[in-house]
Amino acid sequence: MSLMKSWVASANTADTPFPLNNLPYGVFSTDDSDPHCGVAIGDMILDVTALEEAGVIKIDEVPVFDLPMWNEFMDMGAEVWTGFRDSLQELLGADADADTQAALKGYLVAQADAEMHMPFAVSEYTDFYAGKNHAVNVGTMFRGAENALPPNWLHIPIGYNGRASSVVVSGTDVRRPWGQLKAPDAQMPSFDPCKRFDLELEMGAIVGQPSDGPITVGEADANIFGYVLLNDWSARDIQAWEYQPLGPFQAKATATTISPWIVPAIALEPFRTTTPEREKELLPYLAEPKPGLFDIDLEVTLAPEGKAETTIARTNYAQMYYSAAQQLAHHTTSGCAMNVGDLLGSGTISGPTKPERGSLLELSWGGKEPLTLDTGETRTFLEDGDTLTLKGAAKGNGYQIGFGDCAGTVLPALTDPFKR
Repeated sequence: MSLMKSWVASANTADTPFPLNNLPYGVFSTDDSDPHCGVAIGDMILDVTALEEAGVIKIDEVPVFDLPMWNEFMDMGAEVWTGFRDSLQELLGADADADTQAALKGYLVAQADAEMHMPFAVSEYTDFYAGKNHAVNVGTMFRGAENALPPNWLHIPIGYNGRASSVVVSGTDVRRPWGQLKAPDAQMPSFDPCKRFDLELEMGAIVGQPSDGPITVGEADANIFGYVLLNDWSARDIQAWEYQPLGPFQAKATATTISPWIVPAIALEPFRTTTPEREKELLPYLAEPKPGLFDIDLEVTLAPEGKAETTIARTNYAQMYYSAAQQLAHHTTSGCAMNVGDLLGSGTISGPTKPERGSLLELSWGGKEPLTLDTGETRTFLEDGDTLTLKGAAKGNGYQIGFGDCAGTVLPALTDPFKR
């Protein structure tokens, strides 16, 4: 597929993340408006809420975009998703007549003038541990190369239930957490600010259709509405003390940042790619009817306060061992219901070489190998004032499908976390 041309001129360049091929969904506000649902096109946002209020578009007998979230639209199902997207591509396409163009121009808002908000209400959040290179790196650090992967890892997508309440949109500051820590040589734990705060480069899959009971991988794939970039902020020292025997808890509860635009799954169809060759044959219920991953280039930058950013990692979503559809299908096998607006984190995405590692834990090898930034400073873990930005794009023939930056700045820990 090549670049689809739009009458919105800024959508017709090879470097825009939001061509007509994309049309991602978000929520925005301006100085003149409350939060509205919108669709990104080039460097503009099409105000979908205002279009519905004016009767220019109509999906149902009752308003769908009157609330600043895309959950109600997601709930309407794949046929509505496809029809709406087809209509937008026709309205915004280069062949739209002059009257259509003139009518819609009044509903375009410059992205530069907009503030972005959470694009959907997160029902529940589950984070997985499904990147093999990351799992091997972390396992090697703590258990040695011979025991890097736990015995179940090659058979099952491992995950944990996280906090939906702490999922935030890009641009939200993240405060360094307090927690219970214990140094290896200490007799007793202490309650202190985290000293080994980290990022995790991930993708997030958004469930757009509910399920009640087990579903197949194919059904799970059809139920995924779209994808976002995701940073699973992690307090490594809190995690090291708390994770046995039940796994992550407070170390992962501070914040999870997502990019502001939901890229619809259908926009990524041309970029499907296969999961890697299996070292152990998976059980039949995890079999994929079609390639489950996507070829999406990913990048992480780190900018110390007031200074230029350094690219600290580059990798690709195709490095995952389990696809989002496999993760979702496995999640349903217990009989647990999945809801519209559920968010699934992929797990840290790392490649086989050091520049492809998606966390500072790996890049600094547990703090033993400090990373040198372009500014000359070094990092083992995040310092106050650091801004982390995740970037991602699937690159086609003369166009790309982007997500918008997924960024957050680390604020100092509270002086007294219990002071009111």
